[in-house]
Amino acid sequence: MLSSFHCTYPFFLLLLPLFALSALLFKREKESFYMPHFLQLLSHVKKRHYAGEILKWSMLTCMTVALSDPVVVKKIKARKSNAVDIVLALDTSGSMSTYGFNAKNYKQSRLDVVKEVVQSFIDMRKRDRIGLVIFGTTAAVASPLSFDKEAQKNIVGKIEVGVLGKSTALIDAVISAAELLKNSKSKSKVIILLSDGEDSASKIPLAFALKLARKYGIIIYTITIDKSYSNMMKVIANKNGAQNFEVQNKKDLLKVYKRIDMLQKSEFEYNTLDVEEHIYFYFLLLSLLCAILLLPHVKNKGVL
Repeated sequence: MLSSFHCTYPFFLLLLPLFALSALLFKREKESFYMPHFLQLLSHVKKRHYAGEILKWSMLTCMTVALSDPVVVKKIKARKSNAVDIVLALDTSGSMSTYGFNAKNYKQSRLDVVKEVVQSFIDMRKRDRIGLVIFGTTAAVASPLSFDKEAQKNIVGKIEVGVLGKSTALIDAVISAAELLKNSKSKSKVIILLSDGEDSASKIPLAFALKLARKYGIIIYTITIDKSYSNMMKVIANKNGAQNFEVQNKKDLLKVYKRIDMLQKSEFEYNTLDVEEHIYFYFLLLSLLCAILLLPHVKNKGVL
C-alpha cells in the first residue's frame, strides 16, 4: 500500500521555475521570411511547434524530478514469530526397558512409548527450535537446536536403551541441556526432562544445575515415569517455576506433552515496516524518450 511520496533532494525542483523564467526573459530573436501560402501552412506549423514545446518541457521536468531522487514509501505489515527454544532431555537408562507402560501393547518398553510420544510432540512445534539430550550413566547432545523436525524425529527413532550406560545422570542431563540454551536469543527457553528414576551417576551438584538454569532464564518441566522416584524431579521443576508431571502410562504421557504444548505457545508480533523504493530511473527513462522524440524538432529549428 502506498503510504507517502517524497524527494531526497527537493531543492533540485527549484530548477523548473528557473527554466520557465529563463524561457520568458531570454527569448531568441527570430529572422523574418516571406512565405507564400502562409495561411494554409499556419495550422501545421503551430501543431509542430506545440508538440516540440511539450516534449522539451516534459524532458526538462522529468530530468529535474530524477535529480531530486523521488522515493515511494510503502508500508508493509510483517509478522515476527517469537519462537520457543526447547531441549528434550530423555532418559535412556536400563530401567527404561521396562514393559507394560502402554496398556494397548504390553510388549512396548517405556523408551519405545516415549519415542512415539516425543516424535508427535516435535511435530506439534513447527515454528520452534528443538534440541535433544539423552542420558544414562553419562549425558550427551543428540541434536543441537534445529528447525529440522524430520531429522530430529529420525534421531529419536534410533535411540536405544543403555546407549549411554544403565545408570541415571539426571543432573548432568540438565547441565547439557542448559549449555544448548545458554546462547539462545529466544524469549522462552525450555527444558523438558523425562526420567523414571532418581539420579545415580551425575558428577555435578544439583544446586549448580539449578543456578545455571536460573542464570540463563530457563524453565524446566519434569516428567516422572513412576511416582515413587519423583522427589528430585519435583525439586528441579519447583525451583525453576515450572511443574512436575507424574505419568503411569502412555495415555498420561500424551496428555502431559499436550499440556506443555499449550503452556509454551509460540507468540507472534506484527510490525509495520517502511520500505523505500527509489524511482528516479523511470523519470530518467521518460526524459531520454522525450529527448529522442524532440530531435526532429531541433533539426528543423522549431524548438530550441
